[in-house]
Amino acid sequence: MERSSSGLHTAPPTPRSAARERLDRLTREIAKFGAVGGVGVLVNLLVFNLVRHTTDLQVVRASVIATVVSIVFNYVGFRYFTYRDRDKSGRTKELVLFLLFSLVGLVIENGVLYTATYGFGWDSPLQSNIFKFVGIGVATLFRFWSYRTWVFRALPAKEAVASAESFLEKAVTRKPRTRQRVG
Repeated sequence: MERSSSGLHTAPPTPRSAARERLDRLTREIAKFGAVGGVGVLVNLLVFNLVRHTTDLQVVRASVIATVVSIVFNYVGFRYFTYRDRDKSGRTKELVLFLLFSLVGLVIENGVLYTATYGFGWDSPLQSNIFKFVGIGVATLFRFWSYRTWVFRALPAKEAVASAESFLEKAVTRKPRTRQRVG
């Protein structure tokens, strides 16, 4: 161990503490993603049922409209809540990628509903809502991976700074060890 300029003994972060910190960050990210996504699911289902019961549109068309509304809601939530600390330099590229991956999610989500409705004839209001929800769930797994990997990319320097700050904070809270002189 070395003595820092503050006179405290510091040790480099252990692989276990670094892994724990990454797991904590991922857990917070999943919680924020889930909060925005949960409200987005409610928006999606509310708009779906509203369009379905107030218009003569077919089930999948009503679902596509609801999905588009929830995509707009989710972008705002993800950009300004879940991923507000991520790179903001390429907003146009970010939006294009978000829309591209959201479109793939829309196809996944509504493909499940389409298959249930037209492939199996499950088209009662309850069945439509169940398969809409299942489609949202499957598409959410894809969206989480793609958004965090390609759209809202982490800034490597910011992670390094956060890691260093955490390390320094832990070092300051440790009690210095006293050395005993031999002899």
